Amino acid sequence: MSRLAHLAACLLLAACSAAGRDVQRPDLKVILAETPPPVLSDYGLFADVASAVPAEGVMPYDLINPLFTDHAAKHRLIFVPEGKAAQFDDTDVFSFPVGSVLVKTFAFAPDMRSPDEGAWRAETRLLIHKADGWAAYPYVWNEDQTDAVYAPAGQRLAIETVSPSGEPLKLRYSVPNQNQCKTCHQAGDDIAPIGPKARHLAHEGQLTRWVSAGTLEGVPDSVEAEPYAFDPSKPLGARARAWLDVNCAHCHKADGSASNSGLWLSATEESGARIGLLKHPVAAGRGSGGLAQVIVPGDPDASILLYRMASTEPGVAMPELGRSVNDPESLALIREWIGAMETP
Repeated sequence: MSRLAHLAACLLLAACSAAGRDVQRPDLKVILAETPPPVLSDYGLFADVASAVPAEGVMPYDLINPLFTDHAAKHRLIFVPEGKAAQFDDTDVFSFPVGSVLVKTFAFAPDMRSPDEGAWRAETRLLIHKADGWAAYPYVWNEDQTDAVYAPAGQRLAIETVSPSGEPLKLRYSVPNQNQCKTCHQAGDDIAPIGPKARHLAHEGQLTRWVSAGTLEGVPDSVEAEPYAFDPSKPLGARARAWLDVNCAHCHKADGSASNSGLWLSATEESGARIGLLKHPVAAGRGSGGLAQVIVPGDPDASILLYRMASTEPGVAMPELGRSVNDPESLALIREWIGAMETP
């Protein structure tokens, strides 16, 4: 099933489930409460939690290039309070009103070549825009898949599956604790969403649906989308930068947790040195693998960037959270990109 068909099916299920009974709506009192509730169902974000049917006013959405997290399938929802709307931004995350909720559920199947067959949910993460800023709450699904329980300390999960390329995988999957959420979502002294940017969302009519639903305002007539990173018909450099943008730039930016590295990996960054070209690391250590520069044009094996992407060793692996295995497809993309570079 295509991503567009999946979104349409979710919306249809929500409409059908609401017919003939009281419509389930998100509970703003619970959403804005100082203390998170013990179970996910208390928020009212789902008409039926066990079947993951979103409640009235909660919309599925998708990113062109999702963040890699141990091959997990991800199911995203957005809620914006009725009568309010997010404000469009052409380069940064949209500005969301207080009461907005971003929902991301991580799911696995026995064989990730068919991610919807026998799938079960591992965790659901919420980002909630409270009156004093964004707050992050992790929830872990129970064995019966009937609800998810608040897990501020995180949790380790042993998962066995088959990768999209057909290889058996034994994963040491880690649900982040509440403090670790800030590592990726840091924006100065605060936390903020990562994914809802125009270039990540401008596909399959999503922005039009957001506008039609009253969820988003200020969208121009034309929005430039990033390319799908693994579409060989698109320019190699743009695909590699799009992958780095989604997987790395949330930390590697001016107000991110890796700002002191001097390595800024947003697709909008124009300085070659800031994206790593012939750049020496700020602090050499075992994370460099004995290599001297972040990106050595034409020589992937001499490039720290690729070395750290390939590693699964704590303290070396990049991204440092969210994965216990590497992604061969992503490694091949970045290897090809660096290999095709000419020395500036």
